[in-house]
Amino acid sequence: MMNHHCTLRTLVLPALFALLVFPAARAQQGDAKAIVSAAVQTELTADRNDHTAFMYRDHDVTPEHDTLYFTVETPQGNLKRKLEDHGHPLNQQQRAAEDQRIQSLIQDSAAIAKRRHDEAHDDDQAEQMLKLLPRAYVWSIASQNPELVTLDFKPDPNFSPDSLEARVLSAMAGEIQVTRTTHRIRSIKGKLINDVTFGWGLFGRLRQGGSFEVQRREVAPGHWQMTENHTHILGKALFFKQIGSQEDEVRTDFKVSPAQNIQQAWKIMQQQTP
Repeated sequence: MMNHHCTLRTLVLPALFALLVFPAARAQQGDAKAIVSAAVQTELTADRNDHTAFMYRDHDVTPEHDTLYFTVETPQGNLKRKLEDHGHPLNQQQRAAEDQRIQSLIQDSAAIAKRRHDEAHDDDQAEQMLKLLPRAYVWSIASQNPELVTLDFKPDPNFSPDSLEARVLSAMAGEIQVTRTTHRIRSIKGKLINDVTFGWGLFGRLRQGGSFEVQRREVAPGHWQMTENHTHILGKALFFKQIGSQEDEVRTDFKVSPAQNIQQAWKIMQQQTP
């Protein structure tokens, strides 16, 4: 999760003129922002109250690798076991090396603690980004049906980003889908409509046209998980490696994980994978 920012220099006079001339547009904008705010609050509440862990197959593709994992979540952190490399199951030697890697991790309490810290940091960043959604954008309702509301967003010229993440976020435009009855975010996708520079370009530049898309589904009654993540950000930023990335990730076959720690996750993996 769900982990883009820059002060926007966009022409907003036509949009402002439209809002002045058409009062209905102002009302729709308010309705759209209310829908997004309700969805954000629903997601934050679910994140605080729903600590259900899952296990699933995770196909992750980057320029460096094409890997299928079996992932087991636990309160102690997540454990991944590699199943395939570029579409081919691991051979006996590769499986032995992967099992040795996992066993070494299980015995390394410092590594487990670091992984848990990193995952908590990622969760905190995702929460902060989520809270920015109603404030960073001008919202409008694009379409709706009995199941979903689709809303368009574009940068709010009055928003002042106060972090690197917020700068990238405020340089994006896109759309979000929210379920009508449960107020859950089903998908969000955006594209950088401006270059984002750091330190006048000395410390990095993210190129206009970079995009991201996240798909989420209800994988068990009342439990929503990310099922797809497509990130294609062009450029590089020093000290902020997570931004410049090319990744396509698809998660399938979700089941509730009974594991309470990394050791139990490893036992489940031994039982459920070759």
